[in-house]
Amino acid sequence: MKTRIITTVLFACLSLGACKKSLELNPLDQIAASNFYKSKQDFDRALAAVYSSMQGEEFSYGMPFRDGFTDNGYNQFNSGSANDFLQGNLNPTTGGYETGIYNDSYSGITRVNILLKNLTAYTGSDISDADRKAYQAEVRFIRAYFYFQLYSIYGDVPLVLEPLDLSTQKQPKVPAAQILTQIIADLDFSIANLNTNAYYANGGHAASSSAKALKARVLMFSGYGTTGTPDLTVLAQARDLCLDVIKQYKLSTNFEDIFRDATQKNNTEIIFSVNFLAPSNTAPWDMYYGDWVASSPLKNFVNDFECADGLPYGTSPLTDTSNPFNNRDPRLKKTVFVDFVDFGNGKVHHPSNPRPTGYGVIKFLEPNNIPYGFSTLSQQDAVILRLAEVLLMYAEAQNEIAGPDQSVYDAMRDLRARVGMPAFPAGYNQAQMRQRIRHERRIELAFEGLRHYDLLRWHIAGDVLNKVTDSPVSYHFEDKFYKWPLPQTEIDKSGGVLVQNPNYK
Repeated sequence: MKTRIITTVLFACLSLGACKKSLELNPLDQIAASNFYKSKQDFDRALAAVYSSMQGEEFSYGMPFRDGFTDNGYNQFNSGSANDFLQGNLNPTTGGYETGIYNDSYSGITRVNILLKNLTAYTGSDISDADRKAYQAEVRFIRAYFYFQLYSIYGDVPLVLEPLDLSTQKQPKVPAAQILTQIIADLDFSIANLNTNAYYANGGHAASSSAKALKARVLMFSGYGTTGTPDLTVLAQARDLCLDVIKQYKLSTNFEDIFRDATQKNNTEIIFSVNFLAPSNTAPWDMYYGDWVASSPLKNFVNDFECADGLPYGTSPLTDTSNPFNNRDPRLKKTVFVDFVDFGNGKVHHPSNPRPTGYGVIKFLEPNNIPYGFSTLSQQDAVILRLAEVLLMYAEAQNEIAGPDQSVYDAMRDLRARVGMPAFPAGYNQAQMRQRIRHERRIELAFEGLRHYDLLRWHIAGDVLNKVTDSPVSYHFEDKFYKWPLPQTEIDKSGGVLVQNPNYK
């Protein structure tokens, strides 16, 4: 996986010109592209450059920062402008991820569209019809990923399916429903035309199962609409996709192996990941989270981990207030560190920065990279889709459709058994199971960037965030924050063609 999909940063910028963070295209970029795309090798390199567009912080090693927009964590350096969001200061000029997600998504979409246009025009005999469909399927999967970022965060955005030039660069918004339709169309094409091998046996390339899992995530978001009320027809589609994926993957024996470089290759749980390869293609996981403590878990999140008997901390007889990490769900120690990083066997690192909440995130750190700092060459892949999330999506959808039947219990039993946690007791009603599944998502998927989506799609962000009192910043969430403003820089460039989202004008 590590050696097959990585391309150099130089090529990524040169071949597609998408290092510009804007919908605009420099005409020089088009000249460069016109001198490229002369062979299958060129298309292979262009494909790698499309994949590399997912290496941006917002989509890969910055995933823990996204939990800083929730009740899970605090970003002490205001990474992604999370603290502005939490305090109710989100506006068109906030910057951070408010700008970055938008611009970097369109940068990736631009790379996809340029490749697709040149592929259509290419007549060389070294690309077969099967190769052509494979290229299309891979890049449309990635385009769907980026459009889902835009759809879920901003709602109505421009729909760009062709390379832009000076005469077409000013694009209006289209309704979010139209963006969703395009996402589904791209993913359906990818499902039908990507390799049917499991991702871990596909050399770092997206597989058909990757597209199925992403489509399930999209449907589990869109299926709750704007009120948090599930559309059971949509959830049934997601459930069925999850069932297909579950047949092809197995949970990693060890929770931590999913996130450590040495055990990610051929890991049977990983359904899609963003690849990194040192020394020229690294991600600052260890420096950001192990040394700088840029993301700090909140105490309310730590307290949400059950005791080893499956009962809440504070209620369970196993509660040990003198050593709160004793007798807890093993995922706590695999997700959070206190004061300093300690993997045992002498692998210890004392962060150079303070821990504003007393905690740090250990989940993504590589023990073999200690000591952490500027010189650390971290190459852990960013896991975007994995079987645990698919099991959770299946259980959530099936519970909403049919209540807590045995298949729901079985999915949760299998997930919890991986870390030695007991199965849920029999007798839950639908509402009780719903809460347990939502709790399990918070614990299992912590700092993987999904908590924010969950609060939005369930439409509980205000209820949850406005009750947080244990963060160094005060929380203030308003309903208008369910959709973010478009970056003011893009509004200004459009000359009035691009209209700001409601409530931010």
